[in-house]
Amino acid sequence: MSLYTDYLAEIETRKEQGLHPKPIEEAALVAELIAQIKDAGNEHRADSLKFFIYNTLPGTTSAAGEKAKFLKDIILGQSVVEEITPAFAFELLSHMKGGPSVEVLLDLALGNDEAIAKDAAEVLKTQVFLYDADTDRLKEAYEAGNDIAKDILESYARADFFTKLSDLDEEIKVVTFIAAEGDISTDLLSPGNQAHSRADRELHGKCMISEKAQKEIEALKLQHPGKRVMLIAEKGTMGVGSSRMSGVNNVALWTGKQASPYVPFVNFAPIVAGTNGISPIFLTTVGVTGGIGVDLKNWVKKLDTDGNPILNNDGNPVLEQKYSVETGTVLTINTKKQKLFNEAGDEELVDMSSSFTPQKMEFMKAGGSYAIVFGKKLQTLAAETLGIETPPVFAPSKEVSHEGQGLTAVEKIFNKNAVGSTPGKVLHAGSDVRVRVNIVGSQDTTGLMTSQELEAMAATVISPLVDGAYQSGCHTASVWDLKAQANTPRLMSFMHKFGLITGRDPKNVYHPMTDVIHKVLNDITVDDWDITIGGDSHTRMSKGVAFGADSGTVALALATGEASMPIPESVKVTFKGSMKDHMDFRDVVHATQAQMLQQHGDNVFQGRIIEVHIGTLLADQAFTFTDWTAEMKAKASICISNDETLIGSLELAKGRIQTMIDKGMDNDAKVLQGLIDKASKRIAEIRSGEKPALTPDTDATYFAEVVVDLDEIDEPMIADPDVNNADVSKRYTHDTIRPVSFYHGEKKVDLGFVGSCMVHKGDMKIVAQMLKNLEKMRGKVDFKAPLVVAAPTYNIIDELKEEGDWDVLQKYSGFEFNDNAPKTAARTEYENILYLERPGCNLCMGNQEKAAKGDTVLATSTRLFQGRVVADSETKKGESLLASTPVVVLSAILGRTPTMEEYKEAVEGINLTKFAPPSQKPLDPKSIHF
Repeated sequence: MSLYTDYLAEIETRKEQGLHPKPIEEAALVAELIAQIKDAGNEHRADSLKFFIYNTLPGTTSAAGEKAKFLKDIILGQSVVEEITPAFAFELLSHMKGGPSVEVLLDLALGNDEAIAKDAAEVLKTQVFLYDADTDRLKEAYEAGNDIAKDILESYARADFFTKLSDLDEEIKVVTFIAAEGDISTDLLSPGNQAHSRADRELHGKCMISEKAQKEIEALKLQHPGKRVMLIAEKGTMGVGSSRMSGVNNVALWTGKQASPYVPFVNFAPIVAGTNGISPIFLTTVGVTGGIGVDLKNWVKKLDTDGNPILNNDGNPVLEQKYSVETGTVLTINTKKQKLFNEAGDEELVDMSSSFTPQKMEFMKAGGSYAIVFGKKLQTLAAETLGIETPPVFAPSKEVSHEGQGLTAVEKIFNKNAVGSTPGKVLHAGSDVRVRVNIVGSQDTTGLMTSQELEAMAATVISPLVDGAYQSGCHTASVWDLKAQANTPRLMSFMHKFGLITGRDPKNVYHPMTDVIHKVLNDITVDDWDITIGGDSHTRMSKGVAFGADSGTVALALATGEASMPIPESVKVTFKGSMKDHMDFRDVVHATQAQMLQQHGDNVFQGRIIEVHIGTLLADQAFTFTDWTAEMKAKASICISNDETLIGSLELAKGRIQTMIDKGMDNDAKVLQGLIDKASKRIAEIRSGEKPALTPDTDATYFAEVVVDLDEIDEPMIADPDVNNADVSKRYTHDTIRPVSFYHGEKKVDLGFVGSCMVHKGDMKIVAQMLKNLEKMRGKVDFKAPLVVAAPTYNIIDELKEEGDWDVLQKYSGFEFNDNAPKTAARTEYENILYLERPGCNLCMGNQEKAAKGDTVLATSTRLFQGRVVADSETKKGESLLASTPVVVLSAILGRTPTMEEYKEAVEGINLTKFAPPSQKPLDPKSIHF
């Protein structure tokens, strides 16, 4: 059978699912299409022509290479296709974004046929995805006296590719659609359990919200032609939990604009809104696609005559509606006045200036941020080649500098890594900055999308500016099913070739690793001044500053070694008092959130950097705090460590990187060895006093400060989704933090889970210590509920084996993972035993393993969103409560939450994760910024 026949069979299968033909990415299939197009009498010619024109993926896919070559033949007259004139061939090349299409255009522009060269040059002037090989050709031709090359470079220097684009419409009419009430997790827009389909955009689009919602959106579009549908989180924040490019893609697919008539299912410019705005990392993703994020502020706190919030019986502020955005409401966005108006445009509803900064408006005009990033680089290179000053075309970066004001930790890091800012100028929060990215992480459920983005922007190799990058297999580690078998090897092969360290070796030289990506990134981040970008909201390292990002921003960081963002404001978190022996550090993490809300009323962490002065905890333990800051809705976090602690963390990182090298994971560029060398250099700087551990200036300015009183923490703390709260907007947030005594030892627990990125080696040792302790107390250990334990990394398991703890866990387990025979189907039923699962995300991800519907789960995880870890049953809401490892273990053994007496008895003598506030010492003088 031919590939084309196979494709037709696949089309019939997709038709049964209500899907169109899948976009083509393989060269061999395009070659068959071309052969059938050339055969005038072929019965499949018409369809082949349609597939070739409208259904072949652009960029650096092998299909694009075959398509570009055939279009070149048509332009040169070497092939004649009645339906594709040379002019149309040029138009098709203009929509192919780069890679082979740019190569063909350069061949034609620098060729001997003057008329063709001029036509090719006009198309090239609209292109921005050029790389060194492309610009080197132009530069050489220009230096050789080629007038066409000079003309193209002059156009690039003027940035015609941007200035000649249409301006934004002054008015955008929108019709509202309330997706849900309360915070909207990106899981609603792109469910984790459908992660396998994200690279198939049309198929994945069918999982957004619900089929009912999709029909309602389509109906709104029919009822309101010419208007854009605005997706809304009523009484909540839109896009909490993760960046989720697939979520933005889905919203764009249903409500956005088509990017190109010749590229199927790639839409852009979605409009999303929330009463409390958009989650920061999700808003970044919206910007990637040239979309608009709206902070509606349509509900406000009701105030008494003294201006104080009126509280309800639960102690929460009573809200009153300023204006309605119920589904079907027509509103007007005025991009010039930067305000949201009613339909008529005569009543201002809310200021939107933050949605229309000059930089965001450039993204909207260009159809996304990639074109701007590459366009700026192309303009600068062209001006340098021509020997002229770069014309001021793009909005200048906003540079905020306050004379005499010190720098926070994140301000110091951004100043050190800034690219293209005014030399010598010290920048403060609010400045727009291009920064070098040191470490990049790609995870497996977004990695295929990242690879697609890399192909779309015509990138073929990792930027030499990046110190290290890792592709994980952790989000699909639990079950080696047919979907994982189809997607994972393909992803690992692409990323390995691109230059990343990969969890799985395409040639099976080393054992497949399913280590949790954040743990690996935390180990390979080897400098407290580093900037990390990772394709997950929990990319939050305990060294340097790390930002969770969408798959596209990850691709951009891999391709360019840069990222662009404003310097965020910071909230300083310090500690006082002492930690009680029976408490675990996870309780300090939860208490931080609770005490912050008590001290400030509102969440001052949202959208900001949490600068936590945690100094005395090594990277593994400190990561528990930084990881949770995603749930605090912070943009990122920074740990301020003392010198000796940082040295200890770097030595730990060196050892673990060496283990990766010993397993054969380093690549030809010796990236891992380079990271060890960098860590050694940093240790030497600290020890010599040349460059101590990063600290903020004493006179740095913070948005707010939070002081956590450890003396107040006397009970284990549980984050409760509060699934039955009468106020829907209060459900499934991470802000309901309760002491264990709230449950009176009576709340039934159906399953316990110790795992996810929130746990470290110490947690695994605590499990072993508790089992030994409880057996000593009771004579034996019986589980009243299943306990699932998943270590984050193989390195940790190896260390536990060396130290004897793994033997203890094996003794009590009823199931132990076997990499030689991994599970091929997700577990649907659990026995009341201990399960030792494969390293990886496991239940926390919710895309493979899940608890039984309606279960009450107590987990060390990060996610408590509806349907994530456990779905609802017909009779009971599933709920995922989050707590420390000892609480989870004890609850699984008891089958319920413990009383304080039971808890204290169970942890007596056990080495829980301890923490003491760092002793105060004078900081560096403010003049020493970096």
